Amino acid sequence: MRRLWIAALLAVSLAAAVPGATAGAKGRGRAGAATGTPIVAADQATRSVYVLDSDRREWDAESDDRGVLWSWSADGRQALEDLDPATTWTNPSEVKLRRLDGRRYLLTAASGGLAAVVGYPDREVYWAADTGQGNAHSIELLPDGNVAVAASTGGYVRLYAASAGSRATRHAQAALAGAHGVHWDPRTRLLWALGSRQLVALRVGGTPGDPELSVDRRVELPTRGGHDLAPVLSTPGRLWVTTRSAVYQYSTVEEAFVAYPLRSRIDGPDVKSVGDDPDTGRVLVSRPEPGHACAWCTTTLVLYQPDGTRTLLRGGMYKARWWSADRGG
Repeated sequence: MRRLWIAALLAVSLAAAVPGATAGAKGRGRAGAATGTPIVAADQATRSVYVLDSDRREWDAESDDRGVLWSWSADGRQALEDLDPATTWTNPSEVKLRRLDGRRYLLTAASGGLAAVVGYPDREVYWAADTGQGNAHSIELLPDGNVAVAASTGGYVRLYAASAGSRATRHAQAALAGAHGVHWDPRTRLLWALGSRQLVALRVGGTPGDPELSVDRRVELPTRGGHDLAPVLSTPGRLWVTTRSAVYQYSTVEEAFVAYPLRSRIDGPDVKSVGDDPDTGRVLVSRPEPGHACAWCTTTLVLYQPDGTRTLLRGGMYKARWWSADRGG
């Protein structure tokens, strides 16, 4: 009897020592088994956002156990019916994780105009708005609870007074031709925005309920067609900047574009998003896939150091990022 009791105790101890041995509720894939920083992707093929197990080389959104840890779509969400997701949730593009007052939020924006801040993992909508037909392309959550949106064809960066309510539309606006990216930098306490020809630092003024924006500095891009803007998490004080033809790093300390590791391999045209894992420094890149039905989408993401790929079966991913709330401060 004593031997049976010892065997049972040993079995329980071994199970507890294996990551994910008792996890894996339906709909979360192998969430309990994931060990690396997850990846979040905006998938235009399914009009969804997926948080994905970066340990997997292949993901399948149609299977409960193929690497999808969490998903969200504006389609069918009763809480968003007033914003007409069938129209405004067209071509989801931006995805980020941020923290506010101890809670985690998915930030997402779509070309159709919908911009939203959604609780993770509960999916409760903190704030959402129809920003119009300006091609909302990036979104950021500020420490005071307000939300910035960059719109490319609209040519503007808006700072919405989202702290005032879940449908607050009062906003400050700064003109920026081809606005594609926006990022709040805790080191400089500036809202950085990327346009087609300039990287601009915006200073936030006014009050949370009535914000103001003013230009602090303008930086001319080395090449045209600014697209993605993100913090370099392995080197605080730097920003990833992509254009139509290249991938750069900009130092907010040196106020200059600077050399960076692996540039000869990462650099290239049409990069939709780029970022480094805060835990390992591994670089994640999303580029359009030749021959894909969507000219700006891909089924496969590329990793550097160590090298590898990650594929979403039947996917049409646009931007993809490490699922980290780190802002690079």
